[in-house]
Amino acid sequence: MRAPIVATGFGWLSIVRLGLVQASIGAVVMLATSLLNRVMVVEYGMAAAIPAGLVALHYAVQLARPVWGHGSDRGRARTPWMIGGMAVLGSGALLAVAALPLAAAHPFYAGVMALSGFIMIGAGVGAAGTSLLALLASGVAPPRRAAAAAVTWIMMVLGIVLSAGIAGALLDPFSAARLMRITAGIVVAAFALTVVATYRLERAAPPAATAGRAPDLGEALRAILAEPEARRFTLFVFLSMLAYSMQDLILEPFAGLVFGMSPAQSTSLSAVQHGGVLVGMIVAGIGGSAFAGRAAGELRGWIAAGCIGSALALAGLALGARFGPGWPLVGNIAALGFANGIFAVSAIGAMMSLAGAGSGSREGVRMGVWGAAQGIAFGIGGLTGAVGVDLARHAAHSDGQAFQTIFAIEALLFAASAIVATGISQRRAPQLLQGAKA
Repeated sequence: MRAPIVATGFGWLSIVRLGLVQASIGAVVMLATSLLNRVMVVEYGMAAAIPAGLVALHYAVQLARPVWGHGSDRGRARTPWMIGGMAVLGSGALLAVAALPLAAAHPFYAGVMALSGFIMIGAGVGAAGTSLLALLASGVAPPRRAAAAAVTWIMMVLGIVLSAGIAGALLDPFSAARLMRITAGIVVAAFALTVVATYRLERAAPPAATAGRAPDLGEALRAILAEPEARRFTLFVFLSMLAYSMQDLILEPFAGLVFGMSPAQSTSLSAVQHGGVLVGMIVAGIGGSAFAGRAAGELRGWIAAGCIGSALALAGLALGARFGPGWPLVGNIAALGFANGIFAVSAIGAMMSLAGAGSGSREGVRMGVWGAAQGIAFGIGGLTGAVGVDLARHAAHSDGQAFQTIFAIEALLFAASAIVATGISQRRAPQLLQGAKA
């Protein structure tokens, strides 16, 4: 079977079109991992462990990302995998929402539906997201990769914000029927946007010659894991995403327990953090592309800067946990978001470069391997952060000491990630279709 036809280099319009797909993925995932979490616990009175377990399940399913990436490597195009993944993702979200009204009268059937729905959500995210990243890696010229990563991830955040805003505005007063209508509307809109955005996308630039037959999955995995740079980058992805995800579930409880903030005040910190993330993404996207190819501007430098900045911000939160009220918490959270944004965009840009630099048609498998490492880290990190705080509070009998311990561990993980990142070789990917000119 022929390898995917790859463009010689996507223009900015094509990159924005891929960003629209990323926004669509984020909009639907928000329903499953955020809105349904709140509805299950608050409106349906379920134990918090139930939605947490379902979210962990959707991450576990994404361990199969290398399989889906390999499938897109072996096909003639990646866009069908993106469209198919969105269809599975949307169907899973609808199935999970449909299970909620059955929970009281038919718990077994509701449980089967919810489990099936979140398995589909994980599969859809994995198939669509891995193929999207692989297409970016093979279709975006090296100097544009940092900016392309920034554009697509900023659009994903905007998709999440827009979806959350629409759902929040229309869901009051709450009813199961209203929730289903809102979910269906967002799913249909996201799927339609994906179809429109990907129409003839892989023909948007001059076509490239095929890179050769994609190897079997086992052969591709062995070849990738035999490369020192691929192994090092896999370790980096795991460590950094573990540190990144540990803070997700504990920042708002930290603000409430240690600083006495109300729910509204602590929720506003999330907006401050995401604002910092967006600014950091823009800075890294512009800077990483503007200095592409110069030693001082290598993406590994931006990655290390983002990791070190995140470590310092988390060390600041550890000190804040000790001193309590009076610590500049809002500024500290903004600094953390800014550093996280720099780290995220530069890491994704480096991921694209390393995926495109490998031999053979293996961008999908490479992205799948790193996506699986990220999924494992996110699943472990969120749970570890929350459980770690509970255990530390029980052992230390002090909220401040408990959060100080966890934030310090996160800071050390980011510092370790920076050390690993400095050893990553940022070789430029070979020019696409170089062999076609021979």
